[in-house]
Amino acid sequence: MRDRIGTFIGHKGACWQARLSSDATLAATASADFSAKVWDTHTGECLHTLQHAHIVRAVAFPSQPRPQILATGGFEKKLMIYDLSLSGSSPHSDSSSPTSPTFRNGNTNISHPPGFEIGAGTHKSTIKSIIWGNNPNVLITACEDKQIRWFDIRTRDSIASYTLDGPIGSCELNPSMSTLSVAAGKTAYFFSGTTPAQLLKSITLAKEVASVAVHEGERKFVTGGNQDTWVKVWDLDGDGGAREPLDVWKGHHGPIWSLGFSPDGKICASGSEDGTVKLWKFCEGGYGLWGSR
Repeated sequence: MRDRIGTFIGHKGACWQARLSSDATLAATASADFSAKVWDTHTGECLHTLQHAHIVRAVAFPSQPRPQILATGGFEKKLMIYDLSLSGSSPHSDSSSPTSPTFRNGNTNISHPPGFEIGAGTHKSTIKSIIWGNNPNVLITACEDKQIRWFDIRTRDSIASYTLDGPIGSCELNPSMSTLSVAAGKTAYFFSGTTPAQLLKSITLAKEVASVAVHEGERKFVTGGNQDTWVKVWDLDGDGGAREPLDVWKGHHGPIWSLGFSPDGKICASGSEDGTVKLWKFCEGGYGLWGSR
């Protein structure tokens, strides 16, 4: 059991997604209360509240320290970019926040940074996920219409797209940003993290895949399902189909909607509808919480 070190309080609806900046100094949250919020992770202060016309499902920072740009998307069917450095109001602060384990101020700062839409009119369905890789000029969206789309921020236009065989579950870059992993229907898709729409491999399994993450160094990938409560480990170089997983991690009590590896690849995290996040050791010998075992 790990103790949480703080709670961001301020949203009035469910949080659909949360993202950290690359240096972990900022957090962004997407909510059903028609807003996205940006938080200071050290003080818990809400720096910006970005109002939308509908539920916000996805947020993304560019991969740079203390970023001043945020991308949002959701039920509005718009991919929006906001310049946080040009906020219309200054952040509200509370002297109790830096020392309190409960982070507040979520309702007191409604700033209005200028924003603009990327690919106006392109999205015809809800944006479920936004990916911002190591190329600051390219954004990727995953939508309920089974489409993955790549956009060039400079031209504000779509530069590539790919239609998947089923509804999209998760869409994530691996820590090295070299591979984009997408779960859709019964298939795990692996795209280049640098070349738009370049499919490296797709593996179709026997059951639906709700989430997927890849470990290129070990040539393995993990999946979570919505028909069972297990995380399964697979051989990346296999053919899929009716083959058996290399390992099965049991412990969740609900569908597994999110998976991801730590930057060093030795830990895999799984997020489930059962309200828990679990950490799984993905290496030999002792490591961190697992001591010398």
